Amino acid sequence: MRKDSEEMCDSSNCFPLQAMESAKLETVCIFGTGDFGRSLGLKLLQCGYSVIFGSRNPKSSNLVPKGAEILNHAEAAKKSAIIIIAVHREHYDFLRGLADVLKGKVLVDVSNNLKINQYPESNADYLAGLLPGCKVVKAFNTVSAWALQSGTLDASRQVFLCGNDAKAKEAVMEIARSLGLMPLDQGSLLAANEIENYPLQLFPMWRLPCYICAVFTVLIFLYCLVTEVFHPLATRKEDTSYLIAISIPNRVFPVVSLILLALCYLPGILAAIIQLYKGTKYSRFPDWLDQWMLCRKQLGLVALAYAFLHAIYTLVMPIRYYVRWWTNSYLITQIKDNATYPFSNYYAWLSDSYVALGILGFFFYVLLGITSLPSVSNAVNWREFRFVQSKLGYLTLVLCTAHTLFYGGDRFIFGPFYRWYLPPVFVVSLIIPCAVLAMKFILIIPCLDQKITRIRQGWERKSKTANMNC
Repeated sequence: MRKDSEEMCDSSNCFPLQAMESAKLETVCIFGTGDFGRSLGLKLLQCGYSVIFGSRNPKSSNLVPKGAEILNHAEAAKKSAIIIIAVHREHYDFLRGLADVLKGKVLVDVSNNLKINQYPESNADYLAGLLPGCKVVKAFNTVSAWALQSGTLDASRQVFLCGNDAKAKEAVMEIARSLGLMPLDQGSLLAANEIENYPLQLFPMWRLPCYICAVFTVLIFLYCLVTEVFHPLATRKEDTSYLIAISIPNRVFPVVSLILLALCYLPGILAAIIQLYKGTKYSRFPDWLDQWMLCRKQLGLVALAYAFLHAIYTLVMPIRYYVRWWTNSYLITQIKDNATYPFSNYYAWLSDSYVALGILGFFFYVLLGITSLPSVSNAVNWREFRFVQSKLGYLTLVLCTAHTLFYGGDRFIFGPFYRWYLPPVFVVSLIIPCAVLAMKFILIIPCLDQKITRIRQGWERKSKTANMNC
């Protein structure tokens, strides 16, 4: 392990990624020689800073980057006005003995906890209480050692920071900019708890979409299980459990995908209805609607993933044993009956239309997913992004809904497809999309559309009381 670290420091990674200035920048002190402390020190050296490491055992700490000086904590602190505390909160007690040396200096707390809200106060607040004479800034805790070693190319460049001293924050922000990072000031140390919790959150914006997707997946799967497995077993003693592997999933994925796509546009319609009802855009939406609107992007990407699964499952259909057996059995039946079923122009059009609408719908689905990527969305202006996500989004919903309608064909009215009086699953899948499209069609009626546009431009409907006062 030590040998690998020494080789890392001797490698070309130790040379600056950016051209050094002729004069070195200010000196930065780092308390802690762990993975993050060494990676941050190496990056600072590459950007032209003088780096001093403070360690309990300077002589035994031989893994620091080449070019950095290593001293005990007190001596290292005297040589720099900015000290990065790269140790865990449990080891902060040694700083009490350095209170006089650290007085008036900028302490940058980079620590994280093992779980959200692990302590009553944030680590930065604890450090500020421990050393009241210092200027504490919370920063760099959202950047990993790996991101620093790889040139911050494989991770987010954003660095959240907060502190009570404006000059101290500006000094730390300048260091972050020199490292090629993007500092974002979050205010006073009151924001430190939120900043420390941020790296511990596991896909916070994906939870609600995943919960919604999981609920619909389970419900539709159970529905298909009842109509396609339990019903034949109960009525005809026929075992169709083999459908669980391919056929039923290939019904669940497109149904849930279509429902999720409709749910991406339903909150915008509900918001428009609320604005119409209240006659203003300055009234706050309910919390559930706010959360729903914030996760629409993630909801759409989950829907796209299910559409991909549907496309893959559909492609493997012809190689299934059941399909090949059914095709052969169909041909043998015609031979035995000495009858050839005539070609139906109606079913040919129905089949080709169903497939063509599916291909077009999937194409626009993928287009929506691509434009939601940050690298793509940042390259288009607001009007272009809105056109793709709104106009083409509704076009995608129309195409996918029509794809399902053509798939059903005349089976909507055939009694045998309604098992135990339950409609086929493709009928169930159309309830929410058709409701969304119907409401959208009503809202784009010129009189309503113009009123919504005026409200969103700041117009407000005067109340009866206001009218009486006038």
